[in-house]
This record gives sequence, structure tokens and C-alpha cells, in this order.
Amino acid sequence: KDGDKALFRYTKKFDKVELTPKTVKVSNKEIETAEALVSEEVKSNLALAAERIKDFHERKLPQEHTFTDSLGNELGWIIRPLEKVGVYVPGGKAAYPSTVLMTVIPAKVAGVKEVFLVTPCPNGQINPAVLVAAYMAGVSAVYKVGGAQAIAALAFGTESIPKVDKIVGPGNIYVSIAKKLVFGNVDIDMIAGPSEVLVISDGSVPAEWVASDLLAQAEHDEMAVAVLVTNSLEFAKQVKQEVIKRLKKLERRQIAQVAIRNQGRIFVVNTLDDAISVSNAIAPEHLELCVEDPKAILPKVKHAGAIFLGSLSTEAFGDYIAGPSHVLPTSGSARFSSPLSVYEFLRMPSIISVSQSGFKELGDSVINLAYSEGLEAHALSVKVRLDR
Repeated sequence: KDGDKALFRYTKKFDKVELTPKTVKVSNKEIETAEALVSEEVKSNLALAAERIKDFHERKLPQEHTFTDSLGNELGWIIRPLEKVGVYVPGGKAAYPSTVLMTVIPAKVAGVKEVFLVTPCPNGQINPAVLVAAYMAGVSAVYKVGGAQAIAALAFGTESIPKVDKIVGPGNIYVSIAKKLVFGNVDIDMIAGPSEVLVISDGSVPAEWVASDLLAQAEHDEMAVAVLVTNSLEFAKQVKQEVIKRLKKLERRQIAQVAIRNQGRIFVVNTLDDAISVSNAIAPEHLELCVEDPKAILPKVKHAGAIFLGSLSTEAFGDYIAGPSHVLPTSGSARFSSPLSVYEFLRMPSIISVSQSGFKELGDSVINLAYSEGLEAHALSVKVRLDR
């Protein structure tokens, strides 16, 4: 209701930042400053990741298709991109330039013309690498707002921030609930919960490798979920010891420690088939198959956001540089959801062209079905053509 006025009020309250219509949008000067602050090595790494992400999603682009049935009717679908998309990038406990690439690039590959990025700006600071990644990926503008108020601004529009057709990107619980509330006014990608990894291992890899992967997940935030399922009790004990040992050396150990204590689990099962059953029940965001022959058990995997085959395929590769988006279904929603991709930014209207012979052949069926549903005008719209 109050547009910019409310947006700026909440930003001052929660992020301690005073914004105006002139300062809410990141300026060209701020972009130039960010460019100077980011090392050439990091820029090169971001460019490599961007190239790989673009290549993956270009390969995933669907094709338009039409066909003619036996009655001469032409049927099919065309593909049209969304026009305006809003991307949310977290900026609280950590800033994620990788998330910028993983959300914006699929949208641009799909053909979205305008992509607007919002990110929290606590105490007036945006991570320079986030800005570099944003303009490398092709955003139209970056706005210094976050939280539920940023989602509302994108969903309904304000004097400074345009209304979009879809909002994508992960965030905290306030962001997630806000996305849920505005769904219907705009589309959203998913309701993302805390990040998760489930590692299945037969003990054929070093315990410290698996322990490191569990800790990589735990350092995200206190609600992160790190799970190992193994058919070796001895390996389970080794991994537990490695987690405890390596946890003490982490810079983000206070966060990781809470996650491991509250959500960390090791399940010991009899067979790898049992391990797959546990995984399918949990439907994890990330599933690592650290076993001797991962492709042998892959067909049994039913539910997972992203599947990493083999002990060298760590989640970190998926998070940064492999190519598929790291925006994935969480909290068991991999049972019915897919990773963010070009499909999220495309619409596929149906094409229906009825031939003369098709009209004559199918017309009576349409009339009868319309009358059976009590929709007389539907029936008449066909009947009037047949009577001619």
C-alpha cells in the first residue's frame, strides 16, 4: 500500500540503512568501485563458472514442436520467455556471488529481457563480488533491499522497483514465507528451506573426504542438514571422529557445530539398497554417491535435487562451477520439484488448429460432452458451424 515509503522504513528497521529513491538502486559508480575491489583471479573464476552455467542451460533449452494428427489437425506448443524476473540473493551471514550466476544466467539463456536483483545491504555494504557477478550475468538493475519487504516490492512494484512476473532465489525464513504469501500475484521457483546433503558411502573412500563434505554443508547455517548413510559401522565411526576433529579447525565452527549437533546424523544400514531407501525417504537437496560403482545404484534413486556420482564429485563443484544451478528443492520437496533451470523462465502455450475433416469427425463428441456438463453455449458454438 505504501510502496517506497514502507520499503525504506523496513530497510531502515532491519538492515540499519537509510535509502531514498535515488540511492536504492546500485549506481554505475558503485559498480566501478566493486570491479576495482574484486581480484582478477576471482573475476576469472566467476567468468569460468558463468561460461559453464551458460553452456549447461543452453543444452537444456526445450524446442517448439507441432505435429499433424490423422484428421489433419495441427497441434503442438510454442515457447515464450517471461518478460520480467526478480532474483533474490542472500546477503546476511554470507554473500553468494555464485547464487547470482546460478539464478540470473538460466533466466537470460531462456530469453528473459529484464532481470532485477535484490540483495540485503546491511550497514550499507554489498559484497563487491555480488555486484561483479550480477553485471557479468546480465542483470538490468540491482537494488539494495532484502528480506520480506524486497519480495513484496518485486511482487507488487513500488515507485522505484518494478513489478515482476516471477521471483526466484533462496533466502531465510522471512524471505521464504514472503514468497509463499505472494505466490499467485507472481510465480515463484520454490519454498527453500535449510540446505541439506546426504552422503551414501560403502566405506571405499577416505573417511576425511566424507567428513569434509558433511562439514561443507554444516557451515552454511545452524539449520543446515548433514547426513551420512553407510553399510559399514567401522566407517561410520571413522567419519564421526573426522568430523569432530575437523570441526575444531573451521572458521565458521560456531555455525557448523550447531548444525552438526542438531541435524547431523549417521545411519548404519545393512546394504546399499537400504541406504538408497533411506535417501529416497528423505529426498535430499544434495545426494552424494561416494561408492565404488555409483552408476550401478543410480537407477534406484527416486528423489533428490542434485545427484553427485563418485567420490570426486563433491557438492562444492555443484555449488560453484559444474554447470547445473545450485538452487535446488529442499525439505523433501525433491519428491515433486526439480532444480532451477531454463524451464522456470519459459511458458509453453498450446497450439490448436482444427482442420475441416477434424471438425466434422470430432464435432459431435464435443457437442455431447458439452451438453453432459450442462454447458449449452459450448455445444452451440460447435453446432452452429456444423449446421452451415
